[in-house]
Amino acid sequence: MSDLEFLNIKCTLYDTMKVRSNQWLQHTLLCVLIFLKTESTSGEGITIIEGAVAKGAVCLDGSPPAYQFDAGFGDGLQNWLVHMQGGGWCNSVEDCQKRTKNLYGSSNNMKSTDYNFTGIMSNKQELNPNFFNWNRVVLRYCDGSSYTGDVETVDPVTNLHFRGARVFDVMINELLKKGLKFASNALLSGSSAGGLASILHCEKFHKIFPKTTRVKCFSDAGYFAHVKDLSGGYKFERYYDEVVTLHGSSKNLNPECTSKMNPSLCFYPQFAIPYVTTPLFILQTTYDTFQVQNIFATPQADPEGLFAKCKGDLNVCSSAQIKSLQDFRSEFLEALMVVGNGTSRGWFVNNCFTHGQCEYQSKWSGNPAWELNHKAIAQAVGDWFYDRVHHSSGNSEPTPWVEMAWRSQIQL
Repeated sequence: MSDLEFLNIKCTLYDTMKVRSNQWLQHTLLCVLIFLKTESTSGEGITIIEGAVAKGAVCLDGSPPAYQFDAGFGDGLQNWLVHMQGGGWCNSVEDCQKRTKNLYGSSNNMKSTDYNFTGIMSNKQELNPNFFNWNRVVLRYCDGSSYTGDVETVDPVTNLHFRGARVFDVMINELLKKGLKFASNALLSGSSAGGLASILHCEKFHKIFPKTTRVKCFSDAGYFAHVKDLSGGYKFERYYDEVVTLHGSSKNLNPECTSKMNPSLCFYPQFAIPYVTTPLFILQTTYDTFQVQNIFATPQADPEGLFAKCKGDLNVCSSAQIKSLQDFRSEFLEALMVVGNGTSRGWFVNNCFTHGQCEYQSKWSGNPAWELNHKAIAQAVGDWFYDRVHHSSGNSEPTPWVEMAWRSQIQL
């Protein structure tokens, strides 16, 4: 059995680009992830916001929303990390009803052990040097719309509630009462569907704080790109359109964006980010497994299933399929360029075949295989948040921490 088959992951980290200085550091590293045994914690128990029901801020099944909180300590007492859990979306009544039977549609099915406070949520300095002693909160995901839905009517037959935007507002208000309003530093983060939510709600989050608070947003694996699939079309676009329509999300997407294009397109980061002025960091892989499997090589785009094995195991891909993946990567990078390279933008983009990195200790800070330019994700995000500067090679001018992996080929 190969390492790739055993670990189900293989990544190649490539040349690092300092965007502002325009200098390329010639450094190529082939890597295989080695899992590290690290302590897992569940933080505090689940807090159910019972009062949210009266406000109509509820999960898909009408149960109250929930969060988990681990209090800060030391010099992190006035700092807050609000992290949004991922878990995909639901695009139909039937799909949403299925979610009410699990933790992604009902707080009745949630347990504190469902979520581990590791990676960016860890309270160990050696594992999470920049945020370990902050107040760390995970907003448990139960609405299926990246916290954008808001439909007043409830079908008595299905009893489905599409109230994600209200859930977000109620949970933030609860945290404000717990001390969030006094934050010196505040970071809104999320992974996967939560990573998308951190982009879509970034401006709203920023507005709740006074100008004296340093407020930034961080998205992990949330940059779902509007790119061509195997058929040469945009078949995933219909899925997002169904999500936005079912949940009534358009009213909670940027109005300037929705006035110019179909609201479902404003659910895509590349069309939403131009309206985000708050500092934003994107952690992403160019070969995101979710996007390869569900946006690029969907059953609709690959009706004969010719890509079925390849999208699950790169070792079995043909040369033609590798070329297709390379083309997908190129389109993805082009879609990513809208993020921009200003001093408020941060990038950490690698070519790993995975989905989500900040919640996993081995990826966040535990293994050199995940580093770019000898810097772990945890350190890069911390440098960006605290506006630290460094001197790039051969240049005495300090530049902001902006990194991107870049290369035109997959190596297997």
